[in-house]
Amino acid sequence: MSSSPAPRPSYRSVFAVSEFRALWFSYVLSAGGDRLALVAMTILVYTRSKSPLLAAITFASGFVPYLLGGLFLSGLADRLPRRAVMVACDAARALLVGAMLAPRMPISALIALLYLVTAVQPPFDAARSAIVRDMLDASRYPLAAAVLQTTSRVVLVGGAAAGGLVVALFGARPALAADAATFVASGLLILAGIHARPAAAASGGSGSANPLRQLAAGLRLVFGDPALRTLMCLGWLAAFYEIPEGLAVPYAAKLGGGAVAAGLLLATSQLGAAVATPVFTKTVGPLTRLRWMGPMAVLTCGVLVVVIARPGLYVSMAIFALSNTFAMYQIAANTAFVERLQNERRAQAFGLVNAGLVVGQGVAFAIAGAAAEVVPPSTVVALSGGFGALIACGLALQWRRRSPAVGRHTARHLGREASLTRPTPIHAARSH
Repeated sequence: MSSSPAPRPSYRSVFAVSEFRALWFSYVLSAGGDRLALVAMTILVYTRSKSPLLAAITFASGFVPYLLGGLFLSGLADRLPRRAVMVACDAARALLVGAMLAPRMPISALIALLYLVTAVQPPFDAARSAIVRDMLDASRYPLAAAVLQTTSRVVLVGGAAAGGLVVALFGARPALAADAATFVASGLLILAGIHARPAAAASGGSGSANPLRQLAAGLRLVFGDPALRTLMCLGWLAAFYEIPEGLAVPYAAKLGGGAVAAGLLLATSQLGAAVATPVFTKTVGPLTRLRWMGPMAVLTCGVLVVVIARPGLYVSMAIFALSNTFAMYQIAANTAFVERLQNERRAQAFGLVNAGLVVGQGVAFAIAGAAAEVVPPSTVVALSGGFGALIACGLALQWRRRSPAVGRHTARHLGREASLTRPTPIHAARSH
């Protein structure tokens, strides 16, 4: 019997899975469509109403309805086949965006339709997050998560820029029509490229159709398990270290820059993690990722404290990029979270975490914006980083006191890495 270790999985092995390729392409389409619709609708509403308040309410559709959808609809991806949930969500969003194209649609109706589009997104996201683990084994899942996280960052920046360009060249309505088409294409890709699977909770105890009971069960699951709660809070730290993105425009203005400077700050904030996350996940083993997760979470926020010295544009860009580079710890948190969950509860748990993250970021951006009216944006960024670092220290200590239970398959993988590298483990992995 050979004693040589199994080869470390590669990104090529992840994309060799045809189901993941279909899911990734559909994700690019639907996520790009989301950004396109949000930009187009915000511009359309402001152009017709000349009201900054209505434009802000329109842009808030990216946060507010997500909470309700995340809380009450994410469980559908456990009770129903996940492929069917994603296809149904894409079809519903295509119809809703298509309805926005009706001539002389009142502004209130346009905003209401956009809120409905966002409310349908959480079950799609929950089903997508859960089904990735269905189609890939534990060794390749972290690489897939890194691919999707990097893609999300690229789409976040590129989608907004492309949305503004499309609206500028062709107008808001053609942009909305293109958005509806992306949802149709995404649904067809999922239908053709992803295998049909039975509902994960069809025979489980969480199969109740009552959304309130589903919500209560999900909250008990996530908040009742100390390890899951710690991992979830590590994910929610993004509300602190992404404050620079929410304040990019006033931050750049204080430095004497305009739209170009703000764009550079936004781009470099995303660039750090977009470049580092795939490399980190590929080259660093799972046990080491878990060992470094807490310290990197502290550094992600703590690095931002440096801007209290009010550095110039280029130094600020470097600081923001470095901060988000350490955000690659999220891959370790994501992997540990998903491996601790039972399949029949996975989508509900992801939905709750996603809802808390999206709403937390929206609230954090609003508070930071209000604070920046009183003190310089650099001070707000530094304070958010400091508070986040303190919270991250507490979470890191909590994680050290707990067994990093990451599932039976990953535990075996961790054991192989430990036998090769001989690190001193913080805790022994525990199966469940």
